[in-house]
Amino acid sequence: MTAAAASATPSAARAAAPSTARSAATSTGASAVDKGVGPLLRGWREQRRVSQLELALRADSSARHISFVETGRSRPSEEMVLRLAEHLDVPVRDRNALLLAAGYAPRYPETPLDDPALDALREGVERLIQGYEPYPAFVVDATYNVVAANRGIAMLLDTVPEHLLAPPLNAMRLTLHPEGLAPRIRNLREWRGHLLAQMERDIALRRSEPLRALYEEVAAYPYPAEGSPGSEDESDEGSGETVPYFALPMQIEHDGRVLSFISSISTFNTPMDVTVAELAIETLLPADPATVKYLQSLMS
Repeated sequence: MTAAAASATPSAARAAAPSTARSAATSTGASAVDKGVGPLLRGWREQRRVSQLELALRADSSARHISFVETGRSRPSEEMVLRLAEHLDVPVRDRNALLLAAGYAPRYPETPLDDPALDALREGVERLIQGYEPYPAFVVDATYNVVAANRGIAMLLDTVPEHLLAPPLNAMRLTLHPEGLAPRIRNLREWRGHLLAQMERDIALRRSEPLRALYEEVAAYPYPAEGSPGSEDESDEGSGETVPYFALPMQIEHDGRVLSFISSISTFNTPMDVTVAELAIETLLPADPATVKYLQSLMS
């Protein structure tokens, strides 16, 4: 990884992403107004597999009123739109779309990540991931573009070709591309399945066309060439010991060693901004003593 990429800050790493996100949001808003709030709410309710009665009980309403809203016979108040969206776990971006479709102004701003208003957020996130060193940590947006990363990530990407490190860096492409990390991941079949399942859950939650396009791209990547470390599941070979893992690890070769990491993802509670709502901080926790010892030795 290049020095610039390794020290990626939110203002730098997201340079190629905003126009895509804004155009997607504009398209979503326009289509929402065309459809009306009723069909949109019904779609979210059916996707969440919640009956009209159950939703009414959750939202302190009546099944009859929910039915009238979904069929367009009743226009919900702004408060009711937000209440139903909350109980249906509708993403913040799509809550704005529901409000527009109901004839109300969007409630949640979408502040550019390099805006001074988010200075405290950026600085806090950067301190967090830098404080996690030497263990890898990074921050992604809604389509897995990397907006910040620490030196632990740079260490893992030191053999990735430059064309995959060009902005916007994308965590899924970097991991699953046959020229990226994939050839070095010893348990690629399992880890690839985990990542694709994670993306499928995100697509179901967010209904994001850019995310679906990314999924189709990375799911179509071929496996590494025959004979490379990631071409077969080799998670138990060459480790020298059997480790009772408490979660599925990513086992990756680096500098002649096999390092094992458990992934943990954090998001912000009750976000009031679309940009903040779509950020996720991923940390890679060493999964065995050998990985801990090696990473700590890098700091000495």
